Amino acid sequence: MTSLKIFSLIGLLLYFALLLWAVTKEKKNHTVLDYFFAGRSLPFWALSITFIASWWGAGSAISTADLAYTDGLGAFWYYGVPVLLSTFLMMLCAAGIRRVGYLTQGRMMEARYSKTVARFLSLLVLIFMVFNAAAQMVGVGDFFGSYLGLPYEIAVLAGTGIVLVYSMFGGFRGVVLTDIIQFVLLLLSALVVFGVGFSNAGGLEGIRAAAQAAGKPDYLSMWAGAPKYSMYVITFGCAWMIQANVWQRISAARSDSDARKMTIMSFFAYIPLYLIVVLTGMAGIALYPKLPEGGVVIALVMDYMSPFLGAVVFIGISAAIMSTMDSLINTASMTLVLDLLPHEPDEDKQLARSRMTTLGVTAVALVIALGVRSILQISWMASDIITTGVFVPLVLGFFWRRGNSRGALASIVTGFVYCAYNLAIGFGLPLPSFWKPQSAQQVILGVTLSLVVYVVVSLITPPETEKADAFLEQAGFRKHK
Repeated sequence: MTSLKIFSLIGLLLYFALLLWAVTKEKKNHTVLDYFFAGRSLPFWALSITFIASWWGAGSAISTADLAYTDGLGAFWYYGVPVLLSTFLMMLCAAGIRRVGYLTQGRMMEARYSKTVARFLSLLVLIFMVFNAAAQMVGVGDFFGSYLGLPYEIAVLAGTGIVLVYSMFGGFRGVVLTDIIQFVLLLLSALVVFGVGFSNAGGLEGIRAAAQAAGKPDYLSMWAGAPKYSMYVITFGCAWMIQANVWQRISAARSDSDARKMTIMSFFAYIPLYLIVVLTGMAGIALYPKLPEGGVVIALVMDYMSPFLGAVVFIGISAAIMSTMDSLINTASMTLVLDLLPHEPDEDKQLARSRMTTLGVTAVALVIALGVRSILQISWMASDIITTGVFVPLVLGFFWRRGNSRGALASIVTGFVYCAYNLAIGFGLPLPSFWKPQSAQQVILGVTLSLVVYVVVSLITPPETEKADAFLEQAGFRKHK
């Protein structure tokens, strides 16, 4: 084994030991409120860090850098713009979500519409979370495999196993604590890789010269990526704005004010963090004639860093992937326990169930990751489900008083059928397609169809004004009469 692999393996073991120590030293979970919301006792800055860590994951650390190698500054539109759009929308809605008093999206939709609507919506949320967790498992498999020379399957099992152990026993409080540790490690690693790559590339002038030589005149233009990545801005932006693990953090805030502060702090942190990733990828064009095998980040570590410094970066990027994965697994388990499974009044049994569902969710996501080895493909499938099936009834439920349970249910079913049809085409079934697959047109048509069905069905069926008024008044979006 090379010195880099030895240092990296030692660092991984120490990192795992640190996470276990942090989780075991934390307060024990006595109730489900503790396990999934840390008893609503955490400060806003801690929730903000775990919010940042949950979205700054495998796609940010690896995929965006590699896209930036090809597309330049315009690659910021791939992850950076959707995240900023989603976070900005959350800034506007955070206080209302926290104020409404229901801890999960399923509970909120039951109060706003009906139990049937809540069940269908929660099922789609669960699917979204499991698929996104699988995408992070693909990320850890590819990264560990490239870095340590491990087979993909072994790499996925190793990374997922680490996350599973501390997630099962630490719950949400453990996730937040480990996310803080992981964020510090990732930030340090990202700065190191950026500094090494940028300096060796000769700064912006070196990157500009290399881009001109490669025939890329728009390489340093932020707007050049807008047309190419518009479908991701729409799909990811809508999907992430309603992502249940973010709403979980809002619900876990101590107060309405803390919920808003969390999103504001996160919004302004995302801008430099995503620019660092993009500029790191762009530095690669001045250093490599073609995209290196394994990606720009790994190539920079292998070619320009000492084994010790390379091991530090390895731990930091591993932390990025794991901090996203643990968040998704915890929220998927929360959705199962609180929104889909029958209520268990005994707290001890409910806690045991929560740990078992954490294990079950991880197992299902692992099967997906072993079968579909593409972060982008899995992320798209997950986002398409939640955007076309959930976005309209969930968001408009907070703003449109006339929307009712029949309209919401029809919208969810329509969106899911539309998404399932597109997935069938994507998997090769010879079905007619009237739009370009995985395009902005496909997403816009899906959301529009869901919206039209929601509005039309709500208008032609009896209103539910009493239930709607009670919910909107509680959320603070309608004044009490």
